[in-house]
Amino acid sequence: MAVKLTKNEQKLQKDRLKQFQRYLPTLQLKKQQLQMVIRQIMAEVAQMRQKQKHLVDAIQVWIAVFNENTVFEDALNLENLIKIDRIEKAVGNIAGVSIPIFKELTFLPITYDLDDYPLWVDHALESLREISSYDALVSTLEQQVKLLSRELRTTSQRVNLFEKVKIPEAKENIRRIGIYLGDQQTAAVVRGKIAKKKIVKEA
Repeated sequence: MAVKLTKNEQKLQKDRLKQFQRYLPTLQLKKQQLQMVIRQIMAEVAQMRQKQKHLVDAIQVWIAVFNENTVFEDALNLENLIKIDRIEKAVGNIAGVSIPIFKELTFLPITYDLDDYPLWVDHALESLREISSYDALVSTLEQQVKLLSRELRTTSQRVNLFEKVKIPEAKENIRRIGIYLGDQQTAAVVRGKIAKKKIVKEA
């Protein structure tokens, strides 16, 4: 971009350079913070998935039974005993980004006749509720990662813009203006000396 080779433009470019250099560390810090938090959340997701897997493995025998649908008649299907009421979330803030925070997964209270089901059903239902809670938690954490990753991309683009474009551009403009103004000053001194010699000679 063409710049005016004037003292006013030189001051403007110096002011911009100071602004860029003052703002860049804040952006870099935000970028580092976002990267760190995303890594932490992803580690938490992996941990939650592992816990969920252990839970699923522990009730694998029951799940195999659930899938057979021959154990209970349709009216007594286990799916009818677990109904999600609501997922409670709050709103948090990380590095200026609003993110959902998982609070609680609640289920509708469903009563059933114990005589209609085998003894393991109570424990199996509790495990299934816990698995559902892990699903809701992991889903919320993944939403956090999505929002924070989007902000990280934007912040990284700004860091690159400042580091690779704006700051070098301002420095180059200041250098060019400085050279031009220096040349102008030198030329003015030379013209002054020539004019002085001419006056002296004519006198």
